[in-house]
Amino acid sequence: MTSSLRIVYMGTPEFAVAGLRALVENGCNVVAVVTMPDKPAGRGHKLQQSPVKQYALSVGLPVLQPERLKDEIFLSELRAYKADLQIVTAFRMLPDVVWSMPRLGTFNLHASLLPQYRGAAPINWAIIHGDRETGCTTFLLRHDIDTGDILLQERTAIGETEDAGSLHDRLMEMSIGLTLRTTSLIEDCDRQGIPVPTTPQDTAVTLLPAPKLFKDNCRIDFSQSAEDIVNFVRGLSPYPAAWCNLTIHGQLYENVKVFRVRKGEGAISVPCADGTVSIEELQLPGKKPMDAKSLLNGIH
Repeated sequence: MTSSLRIVYMGTPEFAVAGLRALVENGCNVVAVVTMPDKPAGRGHKLQQSPVKQYALSVGLPVLQPERLKDEIFLSELRAYKADLQIVTAFRMLPDVVWSMPRLGTFNLHASLLPQYRGAAPINWAIIHGDRETGCTTFLLRHDIDTGDILLQERTAIGETEDAGSLHDRLMEMSIGLTLRTTSLIEDCDRQGIPVPTTPQDTAVTLLPAPKLFKDNCRIDFSQSAEDIVNFVRGLSPYPAAWCNLTIHGQLYENVKVFRVRKGEGAISVPCADGTVSIEELQLPGKKPMDAKSLLNGIH
C-alpha cells in the first residue's frame, strides 16, 4: 500500500520499529517520528538511542525527543508537521493535546486482545495467566489508557511451552500487517467522507491488567501450583526474567534468574503447592545462563 496521509509515528523499543519500517517501505508519507530521549546505558553510561530513533535516522526521518509531552516547544514542533494521522506503538501515555492534534486522530497498536491486558506488559501477563490465545489490537486513543474504540484485531494461539521472547517476536511480525491495514482503512474512509467503523471495548467481562514489570513482581512464589510457576517463568523469559533465592549444596545464592522450569523432579527441584518443579535453566549473579546439570557440575 501507499498513503498520501501525513503520518507522525510514535514509539521507542524494537517492537515499534516493525510498524514504522513497514510504513516507510510501503511508501507511506511518514513526516516525523517521536521517541523517548536518549538514555545512558552500559558501563560507560554512554547515551543510548532508542531502536525507533536509530531506524528513523537511518532513513532520514526527522526525530522529536521530548522530555515532557506537554512542553510548548515540543507541541509547536509537532503542530508544524501538520499530521493527518498519528500512529503509536509501545510509547507512553499521551496527553489530550497530543493525541487529538491530527484531523484524523491517533491510533495505537497494542499487543493484546483488548480490553484484556491494558497496560505496559501485555505479552508477559497473557502467558503468566496461562492464556491459550492472544493477538494485537488497533484502537483510537482517548483519555483513559488503552480504552478507546477498537479498529481492528488479529488473533494467534499461544504455544503450550512458548515464552515471552518467542511470542514478542511473533506479535511484532503481526503488528506489521495490522498497522498497514488500519492506516489503509482510515485513509479509505477519509476519501469516502464516512466515519471509520469501530467497536467499543467490552467492559462487561472480568478484565485482567498488564502492569509494568519490576523486580518485586518478578519473584517466583513457590507456594503456588506447579502449573502457575511454569507459566510465570515462561511469561518472564528471557526478559526481564523471573528470579528467586536458591540454596544449592548448602550455599545460598540470591537473585538467581530462572528462564525455564517444568513440573516434576529434576537436577534442581523445589517443592511447590501441589508437588515439585524442576529448574531447568538459570543464571547465578555475575555468571552466564546455563542448564541446571552444567551449573551443578560447575559448583562441584
